[in-house]
Amino acid sequence: MQEKVTQVKMEEVRCGDVLITVLRFAGDITSASQAAVLGTYQGLADSTKRILLDFSSVDYLNSSGIALIIQMLIAASKTGQNIQSFGLKPHFQKVFTMVGITKYTTIHPDEQTACAAFLS
Repeated sequence: MQEKVTQVKMEEVRCGDVLITVLRFAGDITSASQAAVLGTYQGLADSTKRILLDFSSVDYLNSSGIALIIQMLIAASKTGQNIQSFGLKPHFQKVFTMVGITKYTTIHPDEQTACAAFLS
């Protein structure tokens, strides 16, 4: 099976009165995704404080890809950024919980619920 190239689309969305940066991942997240995942994250403005991760178009995520996500979440935690996530398939929700990713981000069932978490 050929790996699907990782794509990351960054956009700003309004959630109530709050502006949120959304990183929409698509394709596979593997070791080959470092530039897309970490490069996009590192390119965010220093003023970015609320980040929403959209995994709804991710087809495959391996251990190297999970390591990249963890790197990004740890970096965000160190700078005080608030990260919420949604769109993970049930299997990857379990994996994220097992490896402790949920101490850095809360996994939500959909974008609206994740967005609301920034307001509470």
